[in-house]
Amino acid sequence: MHELNDVDKGADQSKSRPIDPQMVDEVTAAYQRLRDELGKIIIGQDEVVDQMLIALFANGHCMLEGVPGLAKTLMISSLAKCLALSFRRIQFTPDLMPSDITGTEVIQEDRSSGERSFKFLHGPIFANVILADEINRTPPKTQAALLEAMQERHITVGGTQHDLTPPFFVLATQNPIEQEGTYPLPEAQQDRFMFKVLIKYPSYKEEYAIADSTTGEETPALSECVTQAQVIAYQALIRRIPAAPEIVRYALNLVRATRPNEEGSLEFINKVVSWGAGPRAVQALLLGGKARAVLKNRHHVAIEDIRALAFPVLRHRVVTNYSAEAEGYTTERIIEELLACIDPNRTPFDDDECTRKVLTA
Repeated sequence: MHELNDVDKGADQSKSRPIDPQMVDEVTAAYQRLRDELGKIIIGQDEVVDQMLIALFANGHCMLEGVPGLAKTLMISSLAKCLALSFRRIQFTPDLMPSDITGTEVIQEDRSSGERSFKFLHGPIFANVILADEINRTPPKTQAALLEAMQERHITVGGTQHDLTPPFFVLATQNPIEQEGTYPLPEAQQDRFMFKVLIKYPSYKEEYAIADSTTGEETPALSECVTQAQVIAYQALIRRIPAAPEIVRYALNLVRATRPNEEGSLEFINKVVSWGAGPRAVQALLLGGKARAVLKNRHHVAIEDIRALAFPVLRHRVVTNYSAEAEGYTTERIIEELLACIDPNRTPFDDDECTRKVLTA
């Protein structure tokens, strides 16, 4: 009899926990309500909205990148209005200090007794939804103030730990142009973001609708669709969605294939990539796949979920080198070729050398 390895055992345990079909239907319905409500304000950008909602329900964070004027800030603030969650916008500037984000301790005097004590004043990080606007405009020390909060869901000030109220969802924006005076995010901080979402120009039809709807007299009002308790419950449900061993292996093979100079690594990866994605990318693919499955009203993760999220998960975790620029390789092209190479329907014994090298690594 075939023995279960560690991956198989984990998947088997996940399958043994029943999933409430009504709960899945409820999440799918909530997702559709959010999509419909955001559609009153946001025209087009369906893929961007989907990825934001997947990150929210998977309890991750999102980085949005696009040129000015593509409604990045409007998209995030509109999402916050549709959620019964507290929202804060932090405008990142060169003079922003870490305490401007986390908060600070001040001396408070009791007028009756004259005694003095320290009181902690909460910063804007103490909210459920955080918009970190133009995060690359502030120095690394201030950028680093987000790290503990994003990863550990708490901050430490004056040796005292302050927990953040769940859910905690950070959406950061950055501008890919006008790089003068900016501070590129280090790879360690970029890795804290579950997705990096690229916002592209709208189509002609969409841009016409945007121009027509935003220059009129009426401004659509948004209503709350999902409560704080519901978001927390949905995030817990998504953790319980099973991923079959072959799904886990496919996500793992895809991430491991981004790493150069490893046993079985692909020749073009060795040539154009300096650093590949780490284990957190596998976690992001699987958790994102679980969230996407539920939002599509499915009770299990499919290969299509992993493939659909490969770009937002991997594009900020693969570091190219000078050879990539000379050869015309971007991270998008690298991910495209990996998706073409790693066919989940093939076995390591197929004749395709590319597939065999990756799957047997």
